[in-house]
Amino acid sequence: MTMSWVIRQTVAVLILPVTVVVVAPVWIARAVDLEINLSMSSLEWVTAFLGLGALVAGSALFLACVMRCGVEGKGTLAPWDPPGHLVASGPYAYVRNPMISGVILVLLAEGLLLRSVPHVQWAGIFFLINATYIPLVEEPLLKAKFGQEYGEYRESVPRLIPRLRPWRGT
Repeated sequence: MTMSWVIRQTVAVLILPVTVVVVAPVWIARAVDLEINLSMSSLEWVTAFLGLGALVAGSALFLACVMRCGVEGKGTLAPWDPPGHLVASGPYAYVRNPMISGVILVLLAEGLLLRSVPHVQWAGIFFLINATYIPLVEEPLLKAKFGQEYGEYRESVPRLIPRLRPWRGT
């Protein structure tokens, strides 16, 4: 990893995921005048525990994807500085958009930890935005850039719900 790559990744993360998982949730919390109440019922403790698990899993998945995009793909998560090589290993061998899955898990974790319906709704909205954007914009660009290699990958690996066994390619 070069210093240039670290800077490129940091800029991309600060602009994209931080906006989605920090700026928007803070704005939502302020808009709905969310109050944090630390006294919780048994069910709320279970919800908090599930939220913590989703936060850890989503963060780990996101970080693994950032590293794969940089090390294998020689790019970043940003559309203006995408990987130059198709990344189809690690989490990408199970699902084509694991980074989005990781971010959605983090957003759901925020909703569970804050016990906030508007935050869970934001996770749903973010999912719908990506469920629309990915097939209409991102996938045609990837097909144009990587050709048959991406076509084979797209046919074998699901978009958002992971397969049980990793895809190994042909």
